[in-house]
Amino acid sequence: MRISKAQAQANRDRVLAAAAEMFRAHGFEGVSVGELMSAAGFTHGGFYNHFGSKEALAAEALSAAWTQMEAERARAADLAQLLDGYLSPAARGAPGRSCPAAALAGEVSRGPPAVRAAFAEGLERMIAEVEGGLSGESAERRSRAVALVSGMVGALMLSRAVPEASPLADELLAATRREAKRALL
Repeated sequence: MRISKAQAQANRDRVLAAAAEMFRAHGFEGVSVGELMSAAGFTHGGFYNHFGSKEALAAEALSAAWTQMEAERARAADLAQLLDGYLSPAARGAPGRSCPAAALAGEVSRGPPAVRAAFAEGLERMIAEVEGGLSGESAERRSRAVALVSGMVGALMLSRAVPEASPLADELLAATRREAKRALL
């Protein structure tokens, strides 16, 4: 039985959404195609109806994750509120639903060109959004935005790397949040 183009697109979108979350939570290598398809409610066999390869899915899922995060960032009233949400224990505990940079930077650096390109495009958009919330000259704003984003991502990654019960996990987030807010002044 054939399905409509609209249904096929909806099915593809479900696979993409599942992949965007699962890749951030478990890494590209930590999730099989079968697991992704099952999480989306399909069998493994339907994968190639939607994607040419797992690599192609990874690049698209990464783009989708960045788009999802853009919507999250848009909900923040200002950069201070963005920092509060990004550098929080809740974000630390939800890698599948938070920043793809903090979840996947280490893996992406060893990944194929398409995945690296999708990562770079999303990161550029994040930097541009942060830059847009800063005051000052254009070149200075860009430099400050790159430093802020780098600090945010690094702190979230490091906070996830230490045991959650360790005081250092919270200290990494709190100190970076505090210093980043000072940089906004």
